[in-house]
Amino acid sequence: MTLDAGIAAYLERVAALGLPPAWELPLEQVRAGYRATSSVLWGEDVPAASSRDIEIAGPGGALPLRLYTPAAPASPAAAPAGTLVWFHGGGWVLGDLDSHDQLCRGLAARSGATVASVDYRLAPEHRYPAAVEDAWAATRWAASEAAAGHGLDPARVAVGGDSAGGNLAAVTALRARDVGLRLRLQALVYPVVEGRFDTESYAGCGEGYGLTRAAMEWYWETYAPGEAKLEAEASPLRAATLAGSAPALVQTAEYDVLRSEGDAYADRLAAAGVAVTHTRWAGTNHGFLRLPGVTPVAGAALDELAAALRAALA
Repeated sequence: MTLDAGIAAYLERVAALGLPPAWELPLEQVRAGYRATSSVLWGEDVPAASSRDIEIAGPGGALPLRLYTPAAPASPAAAPAGTLVWFHGGGWVLGDLDSHDQLCRGLAARSGATVASVDYRLAPEHRYPAAVEDAWAATRWAASEAAAGHGLDPARVAVGGDSAGGNLAAVTALRARDVGLRLRLQALVYPVVEGRFDTESYAGCGEGYGLTRAAMEWYWETYAPGEAKLEAEASPLRAATLAGSAPALVQTAEYDVLRSEGDAYADRLAAAGVAVTHTRWAGTNHGFLRLPGVTPVAGAALDELAAALRAALA
């Protein structure tokens, strides 16, 4: 399929700006720009969900979370809500609670679940495995009695994330399997799961579709330099087995350097006996889930994700 018309027009506008690559700019400027564009790219009205910020104990100190609940929460007498622990994208270098605020509100509003967005530590200040350890701490908290004090059901927990956040969700699902923690779902949205750059989609989509091969090389070297990127908790596609991990929804994008590895991860999950729904969204590029203001396909993908959450957390 050809590239979605809205996405193509958006990419043309970005290319016309002639911006230098992220690694040639001050990091705080890049982070601020990534955060600032979120509301513009969303385009829709802010979804109807309330939020509150909390902190939990993390391996590096206080770990901030933002809890989102639908605008019409259950009555006080109703059962506690199931929880999606969400890890934002941004190459483990960019992103925070604000950059993915609209997305998390949208997921809470569409699914009826509570979404716990995790402000994990970023590289290069905190390299691998700091983000993994924060993701694991947040998931263990959501599955503990401490979460029940916030109106959450510790027995109904899912994990999910986009891009680098999908990487953290996949790794967390494998950790949960290894300790017997039952997760209801792992939602992997165009996830990073392999630290090599020799796939078919790297060859075919490495330039001109937003996320480039050069950018991914920079993200990886900033987060997990050298051979560290090939460890199983950095590249979960290299795990010895995926058997026994949580049921999965894997969403990939046709014009994405990460498409091949995401497709391969879905295939390996299925081959290992894990229940998998895998959707390759035609005509889309990396990051499209955050572009409802650019393409209606983003809303359709959000609806698929919300439906999977409703089913898994029911």
